[in-house]
Amino acid sequence: MKILVCISKTPDTTAKIAFTQNNTKFASDGVQWIINPYDEWYALVRAIELKEKDPSTAVHLITVGGADMEPIIRKALAIGGDEAIRVNAESHDPFYIASQIAAIARQGTYDLIFTGKETIDYNGSAIGGMVAELLDLPYISLATKFDLNGTTATVIRETEGGEETDEASLPLVVSCQKGVAEQRIPNMKGIMGARTKPLKVVEPAAAETLTSIVSFELPPAKAGVQLVAADNPAELIRLLHEEARVF
Repeated sequence: MKILVCISKTPDTTAKIAFTQNNTKFASDGVQWIINPYDEWYALVRAIELKEKDPSTAVHLITVGGADMEPIIRKALAIGGDEAIRVNAESHDPFYIASQIAAIARQGTYDLIFTGKETIDYNGSAIGGMVAELLDLPYISLATKFDLNGTTATVIRETEGGEETDEASLPLVVSCQKGVAEQRIPNMKGIMGARTKPLKVVEPAAAETLTSIVSFELPPAKAGVQLVAADNPAELIRLLHEEARVF
């Protein structure tokens, strides 16, 4: 079996967010980049767990980005990926990125494609569904549990107010979230081995870019706390009603 895991980089959650060029570009200077947690902790680790059950399984990684992605992909290799592919293209357009992943997936004839639920910077949750559509494959999103019996996958996924259990035959695209697997930390053997694992760089396939970033905005600053005397409930009710508009 061959599994393709989609990897992306995101700013560390402690990074200070700022924008440049008239709020059209993210200010990356001094930002610590990490593997998108949904890709690393859940999609990648579940793929590795499947490989541990069936050592004939190959776990390949794919990312779309510039050379600065390579430390991120090497860390993913250290956790347990077998080899990696970097599509040498810079884009934030989901369709363009999905098109690059789909082009590689067609060449590799993968049985299973894992993505994270979403990236923690854009929160778009679009890539998995687009990849599945481009490959004409079944897609199951928001997986909290993934089991495989032969070529039949059983997936538990979140729904509004509950969960559902789905079955689908491979090949299949699945987006993963908390519950699918538990975070792993690369050990020294994995870190050393990642240095020599194959990392292939390919040029992008022809694909449309359907969206562009017009501008970014920071959320409004939080207002200060307004204290109300304990013996003045009428004022509290007025504030809740007229300013907070909670009822």
